[in-house]
Amino acid sequence: MELFDTVFESEHEQIVFCHNKDAGLRAIIGIHNTTLGPALGGTRMWPYATEEEALRDVLRLSRGMTYKAAVSGLNLGGGKAVIMGDPRKNKSEALFRAFGRFIDSLNGRYITAEDVGIDVNDMEFIFQETENVVGVHQAHGGSGDPSPYTAYGSIQGMKAALQKVFGDEDLSRYSFAVQGAGHVGLHLVRQLQKEGAKVFITDIMEDSVAEAVELGAEAVGTDEIYDVEADVFAPCALGAVINEDTLPRLKCKIVAGPANNQLANNEAGNELAARGILYAPDYAVNAGGLMNVSIEFEGWNHERALRMTRTIYYNLGKIFDIAERDGIPTWQAADRMAEERIEILGKLKMPFMGKAHRFPGRDRRH
Repeated sequence: MELFDTVFESEHEQIVFCHNKDAGLRAIIGIHNTTLGPALGGTRMWPYATEEEALRDVLRLSRGMTYKAAVSGLNLGGGKAVIMGDPRKNKSEALFRAFGRFIDSLNGRYITAEDVGIDVNDMEFIFQETENVVGVHQAHGGSGDPSPYTAYGSIQGMKAALQKVFGDEDLSRYSFAVQGAGHVGLHLVRQLQKEGAKVFITDIMEDSVAEAVELGAEAVGTDEIYDVEADVFAPCALGAVINEDTLPRLKCKIVAGPANNQLANNEAGNELAARGILYAPDYAVNAGGLMNVSIEFEGWNHERALRMTRTIYYNLGKIFDIAERDGIPTWQAADRMAEERIEILGKLKMPFMGKAHRFPGRDRRH
């Protein structure tokens, strides 16, 4: 990989490589765009096979955060971080505190949060070294686990898609094939079941599937999920699940779920449209977690978080309107909506160069 060529092509502002031999830390922070404000995005811990794989992941994820924040109407830029390591084996206080020091050195240009492989306890260690972290426990003025709000926001996106396709958003009348029963997936199943929806569930973890079944979902195999006859296919785990192999098998009318980067490529999004399947762009649907933690800048509370995540319904409506107006697929309409906002506001603002943030009610203990 030609590093500078790769960064140039992806249009990132800054890439930070973080290494601490004593703590066993190998991490990369990607700051994609700070036109709208500081780059906010979670930290992911994953056993990447190579450093190149880790770099490509952080470049892809941080770019996605720029678009997610922009289309959600937030005054935030896009960033992401990855830590190379197995979250089941390699976690330690020293590792996360060393990483927190790297974040603090960026003086607020990057603000982190939870992502895959990271939980609230890990955030506590990072928080001891920097205030530039959101999603910490409520005891410190944070919002805690963002998963329920990501799921709640996804429900709003699903309702918008149902309204567009069927002219009705009563969840109890429709069926959902949910792929993934992790933190967000289980919250999604719980909320769908509460509304009386029919839910099919799959996951590679048998205990997670069992928990979803206890909630009332029907279990299917990990590969069989693509063949389920359901109104909505909801990816909640891996990316690139909408591809040339899975597309012909889908029997749904809508693809809407909280997983990141659901389309293997843009052509997959075009093919969904050609087949008459409405795609609710993932970064617009799953923005509830980002919206939730963004409230911490002003002082977090549950009702404010719910009120903000409800706007996902209206954001999806705008995307569908742009797609219809311009005669383009919904994935392209979402990109266009985000890029237009960045361009317009970019004429008023310079890239965010970093400063210390003041979080109301924060208690950071060393």
